[in-house]
Amino acid sequence: MKLAVALFALVLPLAAQDLDFLNHNRPVLDAHNCYPYKGQWANRIERALKTGYPVGIEQDVAWANGRPVVSHDAKTTGTEPTLRDYFFERVRPLVEKALADNDRARWPLIVVHFDFKSVEPQLLHAVWELLGEYEAWITTAVQTDSPNKLAPFDPKPLIVLTEDADAQEKVFFDSVPVGKRLRLFGSAHTQPIAATKKEEREHLQAILPPEKLLAGAPTNYRRWWNNSWYTVEEGGQHKAGDWTADDERRLKALVEHAHKLGYWIRFYTIDGFVEGEDKGWGNSYNFGSREAAAERWRAAIAAGVNLIATDQYEDLAALMKR
Repeated sequence: MKLAVALFALVLPLAAQDLDFLNHNRPVLDAHNCYPYKGQWANRIERALKTGYPVGIEQDVAWANGRPVVSHDAKTTGTEPTLRDYFFERVRPLVEKALADNDRARWPLIVVHFDFKSVEPQLLHAVWELLGEYEAWITTAVQTDSPNKLAPFDPKPLIVLTEDADAQEKVFFDSVPVGKRLRLFGSAHTQPIAATKKEEREHLQAILPPEKLLAGAPTNYRRWWNNSWYTVEEGGQHKAGDWTADDERRLKALVEHAHKLGYWIRFYTIDGFVEGEDKGWGNSYNFGSREAAAERWRAAIAAGVNLIATDQYEDLAALMKR
């Protein structure tokens, strides 16, 4: 019994330490879709890096010419920039300076978020090998003998997150021998909603208690929870009305539940712009005005959302600095 209590006590501090590891468990700007679309908007990574650190940078990853590339579409043309050149070599001077300065209290400086557009084995294995080349830059954790044993992070300037596909877990976690290092960390599985109609699913997604959406504790691999805004406001961005006290309570409840279990939490994506202001963002996540987006940015900051995704990097950064 004493041994069991001691082991349980050992796991809890690690879970708490993991939350504090990312910006002391305070919000981070997450630069959504931070890569070119068919050659356009190629300055997104420069814009994101200028907002300051820490910063999240999302890279959608696909397969082309036998290499991982950054692409908004799974169907590639072969003209897309490689993940190596567009991201890793671009941040090389920043990372090498951070390693030389060795100011570990500020690490990680960049949260690299991979959104895989497809999960074919050759792509996943190629990304794993690519991360191996840059492992000295990347926050890792030792593979333990049980998924339920969370190893502490070994801090580096970058931390790499990926999403919840089981195919990714098989390559990035299950295949890693005990004692070797995990190079990236997946998101939790949100519980499936038992409803056949779209409207009913959207309704339940927005009203179910947080514990019905996320039940299990983090694992050594699955360390964060990724949510669409549909879990906050029914129907998401296009059906959202005025921001209400009920909406604020819902957002806080989701964040508090994630943190209580030991997960970081991300919400995507909070944009707000009128016709003519679109810079390649598209309308999928548009609340319709900057004021409507800013109201939700402020609420997300106040609630302690760890990763706040937006395409309007400078606007959110300015608000966070205030």
